[in-house]
Amino acid sequence: MNDRLPEHQQAEPGVLTLYARSALFVSGLWLSTGVFALLLLLTFPLPYRWRSRFVLQWTRLNLWSLRNICKLGYELEGVENIPEHPTIVMSKHQSAWETLALQTLFQPQVWVLKRELLWIPVFGWGLAIMKPIAIDRKSGRRAVRQVVQQGRRRLVEGCWVMIFPEGTRVAPGTRLRYRIGGAVLAEESGFSVVPVAHNAGEFWPRRSFIKRPGTIRVVIGAPIPSESRSAPEIIRQVEEWIEGTMGRISQRV
Repeated sequence: MNDRLPEHQQAEPGVLTLYARSALFVSGLWLSTGVFALLLLLTFPLPYRWRSRFVLQWTRLNLWSLRNICKLGYELEGVENIPEHPTIVMSKHQSAWETLALQTLFQPQVWVLKRELLWIPVFGWGLAIMKPIAIDRKSGRRAVRQVVQQGRRRLVEGCWVMIFPEGTRVAPGTRLRYRIGGAVLAEESGFSVVPVAHNAGEFWPRRSFIKRPGTIRVVIGAPIPSESRSAPEIIRQVEEWIEGTMGRISQRV
């Protein structure tokens, strides 16, 4: 399964072309975000799954724009590892790209995010009605309890819980300490963890305006069981699998 671009479309264009393509894509992204956020507020009375499908159209629109404007596609490996029922997903976090693309693979989906995002007018209000797990990152252990309590409810309700265990975007070739909150959720809820590795940061880097052409590689690992296992054991296996896979797919190693 892939959205891979033909090789002749992956050649690096000139700087002006890169800026022009990126500017056009970003303009469309912000415009569509504003429009969909406003419309999303009107869907509040509808069931959550309907709201989630509505947001999915925004995601697909922007992935289509990214492919056709910036010539940036992707290919998937390990789709057969996705369980039939929702569970916890832990992914490498290098770019804004995965916050879009992974929505198409795990539906309906909720994110663990900092609560301050909900305070942004219109955009934050739209986020709020999508039932995110909003935490206070400065509260330490209390933030972990927030992930566990809210995450357990979302899983029981039939939502995939998306967690970026490093907590923030990292540059290609680097890594941060994997935070244990998602693993505690797995331990206490009994739900397994699906690990995801990708190299999106090599094409759409953090804090970068430029989106480079090419094909992002995404690998979905086999579910990591949580029953009769401690949170440190779970997060260690998640980290070993993700970072080991990054070494295989990264173009900058």
